[in-house]
Amino acid sequence: MFFVGTTLLFLDFTGAIGLYLGWMAKVQLLPAVLALNIGVIVGLLVLTLLLGRVYCSVICPLGITQDFFAWIGSRFKKNRYHYHKPITWLRWTVLGVFVVLMVAGLNALAAIIAPYSAYGRIASNILQPIYIWFNNIFADIAERHNSYAFYSVEVRTTAWATLTTAAVMLALVAGLSLWRGRLWCNTICPIGTVLGFVSRWSLMKPVIDHSKCTGCHRCEHNCKAECINSENRIIDYSRCVGCMDCIGKCKGGAIKYRFCGLKKKEESPEVDTSRRKFLIATAAVGAGMAVKAQEENIDGGLAVIENKVIPTRNTPLKPAGSGGLNRFSKHCTSCQLCVTECPNHVLSPSKELKTFMQPEMSFHDGYCRLGCVKCSQVCPTGAIKKITAADKTAISIGHAVIIEQNCLAAQGSNCGHCSEVCPANAIKMVANPSTGYLVPTVDENRCLGCGKCEYLCPVRPLSAIYVEGREQHTTI
Repeated sequence: MFFVGTTLLFLDFTGAIGLYLGWMAKVQLLPAVLALNIGVIVGLLVLTLLLGRVYCSVICPLGITQDFFAWIGSRFKKNRYHYHKPITWLRWTVLGVFVVLMVAGLNALAAIIAPYSAYGRIASNILQPIYIWFNNIFADIAERHNSYAFYSVEVRTTAWATLTTAAVMLALVAGLSLWRGRLWCNTICPIGTVLGFVSRWSLMKPVIDHSKCTGCHRCEHNCKAECINSENRIIDYSRCVGCMDCIGKCKGGAIKYRFCGLKKKEESPEVDTSRRKFLIATAAVGAGMAVKAQEENIDGGLAVIENKVIPTRNTPLKPAGSGGLNRFSKHCTSCQLCVTECPNHVLSPSKELKTFMQPEMSFHDGYCRLGCVKCSQVCPTGAIKKITAADKTAISIGHAVIIEQNCLAAQGSNCGHCSEVCPANAIKMVANPSTGYLVPTVDENRCLGCGKCEYLCPVRPLSAIYVEGREQHTTI
């Protein structure tokens, strides 16, 4: 249920599913940490202390993805797993690098291996185009029968950097899962390492009854976490994800999921208990970063004439509700849920290294409509605070800039289209003293930065007017 619901959040192009299932994104651990959602954080830690790492097997979409590929592998070879010692140095090194990146403010780079964010990019960049393609097939069939149960949707082209990152992550997770089950979860994933540390004190655990165990190794050979040493009858609880496969495979009933108290029973001797001190560093997760990003160019748009060129902005545009560059970068986990849900196609992932995959705004496919606050409704981390449509009409995220040499009005044409479409009445046509032509002028104090003027400007390939972002959003 969690996997289907979370996946639908990224596949949905109607905006309806997010209203009902958006909470599934907010109960993911890293988004909760970045949003400082203490209730969710405490709830997940308590859940782990009570039941073990059920977050990894039930709530985390990337964990369930690993189970899917592991299931495919089991169709080809039964009883294929074997106990392996934990790669402790790699687990804690990866977590260390992850924490350092977060403390340094490089959240976008750290989020590349964060499980929820990684799955979000896979779903939105690989699965959603396929989903829309099938939807359009059904829409065509329905239209032939005079039905409008489906409607066609444009399949947006994904930038190569974004698609490549998502494809490489999917291939890596799939390959490791087909090979050794939950190897990614227990070796690379920083969330898995943290919860693995906590789960060693969980109250409920699968426990081996030595008096009933016959040493058949069935539990070990079917443990996709490879944490059961059936020879010594030991379970490494830091890697156990609570899938219960071992209990189902044990014919003698030697493994029971039962209350164990706070003692670290059955722990593998290979586990380095000194590593617990390392978790002190995680208190710094969520530190901010000041960034400067470049717009991503996604080909395509509504125009059938020459495509527009995205202007170079000194300050990238961030959605209303984010507050500005610094705050947005501190809280964004690059899951791209807002990109998926944006009905106006103004959000796209950044290609800049420091803000890699974090969404930025551009207006070559549309403009930011004042009545739309979808991104603020679905953001699970609070990087985009929830606002109303009324709030949005008073938030300035940028201001328009005129490129005089491109402007048709400055060349004597009776254009003035930008002043006609401006919803804030921030653009006026004023006579140029030297030429006498009516040319547009921008009142920066009134401009909201919605991009309607940039998108609808008839000049191509580079508009005669574009929006420059504000580092700190202002209230009009």
